[in-house]
Amino acid sequence: MVKKHDDSWRMCVDFKYMNKACLKDGYPLLKIDGKVKSLCGYPLQMLPRCVQMISQIMAKEDEEKTTFITNQRIFCYSKMPFGLKNAGATYQRLVDKEFQKQIGRNLEVYVDDLVIKSRTEHEIIRDIEETFKTLGEINIKLNPKKCAFGIEEGMFLGYK
Repeated sequence: MVKKHDDSWRMCVDFKYMNKACLKDGYPLLKIDGKVKSLCGYPLQMLPRCVQMISQIMAKEDEEKTTFITNQRIFCYSKMPFGLKNAGATYQRLVDKEFQKQIGRNLEVYVDDLVIKSRTEHEIIRDIEETFKTLGEINIKLNPKKCAFGIEEGMFLGYK
């Protein structure tokens, strides 16, 4: 168990042996600077913060691969845990596929960071609705405490 910044706890399992046995997923992760530059010219932005986005996806048939043993029982994850070798690539493939009509037009996504970008107040309402509809269709939940709406500046991929 590892203590998080908000004093809650996170279960951690060392997957190094499983990761060694897995082939690397070569799905490309685009360069961060290109994603950040693509926000120029969009004065209104919305930063939806998802609730552990990556952990919300995992195939049922893959759960047994995350089995771990404690001194009390044997467990497995039903959501994708931290530490899996190909988690980032798997997630990027999912969001690229599901948001393909929006990426570049009114949305930028890099693994679990999203930013909705719009030029007018009218557009941002439409763009938020479109994004939320897709998030709902793929069952990704947002953390409302961490969402920022209609801002002119915010943090995306560590950049302001």
